[in-house]
Parts: sequence; C-alpha cells; structure tokens
Amino acid sequence: MRPFKRMPDRVADETTVHRRILVADDDPSIATLIQVTLKDPRYEIVPVKNGLEALKAFEEQVFDVLILDVMMPYIDGFEACEQIRAQSDVPIIILTSRDGTDDIVHGFELGADDYITKPFKTAELIARVEAILRRLEGNKHRKAPPIVRVADIEIDEPRHRVLVRGKEVNLTPMEFELLYFLAANSGQVFDRETLFREVWGYEYVGETNLVDVCVRRLREKVEIEPSKPRIIMTVRGVGYKLSDSNV
Repeated sequence: MRPFKRMPDRVADETTVHRRILVADDDPSIATLIQVTLKDPRYEIVPVKNGLEALKAFEEQVFDVLILDVMMPYIDGFEACEQIRAQSDVPIIILTSRDGTDDIVHGFELGADDYITKPFKTAELIARVEAILRRLEGNKHRKAPPIVRVADIEIDEPRHRVLVRGKEVNLTPMEFELLYFLAANSGQVFDRETLFREVWGYEYVGETNLVDVCVRRLREKVEIEPSKPRIIMTVRGVGYKLSDSNV
C-alpha cells in the first residue's frame, strides 16, 4: 500500500509566489554568500547582523523562512529561535559551525525545523530552503484527514493540536509533521530515506541524523517510557513506524 502523503502531487507554480527570507548572520561573507546563492526573482532576502536585529525585523515584517546563525552578538540564534517560536510557526533553519549532536538537539528543542553546518555547499542551502517552501505551498492544498487517531494519540491537523492520553502536548512544527505522517500511515514501516523525503521534503543525505533526533524528541513527548517506546517503534535494520495497536 502506498503511504499517505502530506504534500499533493501538484502544487501552485512556485515562480508566481514571492517569498521573504530573513538571514541573520554577523559574518558579512556568509551573509553575502547566502544572498548570492538565493538570488532569485521569487525571493526577497532581508539581511540582519545579529539576533536582536532579527527579532526586530520579525516584529515588523512577515517572513516565509528564517535562517539564523547560532553565534551572533547580543542575542544568539538559539535564543532568537526560542523567542520567535513562542509566537509563530514560521520555518526556521539554524546555521551553525558546530555540528555536535547536543547542538542539533538543542536547536530542535527550541523549535528549529532544520539545520545547516558551515561550511555548506550552495546547492545544499538552496535544496533546504526550496524544500521548506514546497512544504508550505503543499500544506495549503494537502489532501489529508483533519483528525487522525492512533492508540492514545489524537492529532487535530487544522488546529495543529495533539492530545496524548487526553493531555495536550506541545510539538515543534517538524515534530508535528513527522508524527502526523507516521500516524496517517500507522503500521507501515518507513526507512530514514523515505521519512526524510516525505516529511522534510528533500532527498536523504547519509551523514545527517535529523530523523533520529526528531524521533527521539517525539518519544520524549508521547511515550510513557521513552526508553521503552510502545508508540513510535523502531524496526531493526529498516526504520520507524507508528504502532497501530492500542497502548
């Protein structure tokens, strides 16, 4: 059986959509590289030099994607991410020269959707940004059941609300996307490549542990014993699935 897909087979022509992207980085060479990389009539790039300026710009304008460097003066990228996520679901990409798991986990804890480590390839940056924008456009037209119930989980997609054993839990946008996809296809096993493609929206690259980190964070929020999961199951040698049995 083919998996249920969040994004439709066809979306609106992206060339007709104007997107505003905030880029916060105190390194002029990196900021310039990002602006040149994303130079496209579809995009309006708004550069700022630190987290404080990023928060101010966010309050004054509407953005489709935020790219936040971690190491910035006044307010770093993590703190800016946390403050923005408290009031908005706008997609956030963390840009960092530190690729340790702890930093990645911390970024997800604060609500980041994705991360890119320096030095990065321009093609990678373009792929990440375009994947997020495709997901945004797809969400407007998605063919999805509004409410999905599996075991003790209820996902109310229109309200972006998740109940676990009757109690509402707070998920980041990407945690919500992953849980929704697994729940809509409960019982089916998906490898990391498929999850990466269907949830994040672009092809899997073997060195990233995005999927594993997101699964770990989800388990901490929905499982009674995260170390002994009974909802989000690991299928050894294959990938992950959401159990279709009662907990």
